[in-house]
Amino acid sequence: MTIREQLEIMELGTLCDDACMSKYTGRRKRQEPKCPIRTEFQRDRDRILHSNAFRRLKHKTQVFLDPVGDHYRTRLTHSLEVSQIARTISRALRLNEDLTEAIALGHDLGHTPFGHAGESVLNEICSGGFKHYLQSVRVVDYIEKNGMGLNLTYEVKNGIACHTNKIAVTKEGYIVRLADKIAYINHDIDDAVRAGVLTEDMLPKEATDVLGNSKSERITTLIMSIVKNGVEDIRMDDDVKTAHDILRQFMFDNVYSNKTAKAEESKAKILVEKLYRYYYKYPEKMPEEYRNIMERFSKERAVCDYISGMSDGYAVNLYTDLFIPKSWSVMSSKR
Repeated sequence: MTIREQLEIMELGTLCDDACMSKYTGRRKRQEPKCPIRTEFQRDRDRILHSNAFRRLKHKTQVFLDPVGDHYRTRLTHSLEVSQIARTISRALRLNEDLTEAIALGHDLGHTPFGHAGESVLNEICSGGFKHYLQSVRVVDYIEKNGMGLNLTYEVKNGIACHTNKIAVTKEGYIVRLADKIAYINHDIDDAVRAGVLTEDMLPKEATDVLGNSKSERITTLIMSIVKNGVEDIRMDDDVKTAHDILRQFMFDNVYSNKTAKAEESKAKILVEKLYRYYYKYPEKMPEEYRNIMERFSKERAVCDYISGMSDGYAVNLYTDLFIPKSWSVMSSKR
């Protein structure tokens, strides 16, 4: 019996009946020999972790565009925090922690440079629209590994696609959806306080009286509320959800639309649009992997894939190279 088979039997004996069992799930587009050590969902987690798209998340905006300081969140640190929260809930409910982790680590792989500002531009420009959660699935299906894709399981891809506004087919996928909300509201408060955009005492009292007066207290309250309701009814208590929604609305009113926090967004939108227009006109200037995507799908889709995959810094440097005049100089002639 392989280690993987032992792990599959262990899951059957320890996870709850509603958990997604590795032994009976894990369908892939292309059949592959099973790993002797890792379950199917462990393999997916590792494939995401080692992907190019995952590494690029460290240079993609979460809320603050290219902030000066080592401690502001990026899409990478956000994904790690979502993973930690989701794993804690899954373990407490005896769900499949490996599946939860894989979904959480992969849920934002398709995010654009400059956060939701970049996403909104591509959504306006592209005839088919652009949603980062669907783009994340495109990344793992058609873009990674030079177009081969990561060949992930259906359950992981479904969880990624449904993490924003749909119900996943697995309990683990729904856990990630809740963990994403818990993570971004609370770490964005932390970053906004660090940036001087707000102070803790500005947070609405009707929310903090229920959730707590620190990031740790609030996250613990939210997690405990979900765990208490059990796996049959995965949700927050009504009073906790109301407090969370109040806090979320406060963040939209005071941070996500704050002039200080979003001062450079208009420039970022112009940058993304100009890059898109340029490569749509000159698709031959894209890297070969995206020219191949153009042949498989369409020019519009390939350009969208290329732009959305860029990190903030890469997009800025590319824009500078293409559109900003360079100094001209010649060596002085010998006298």
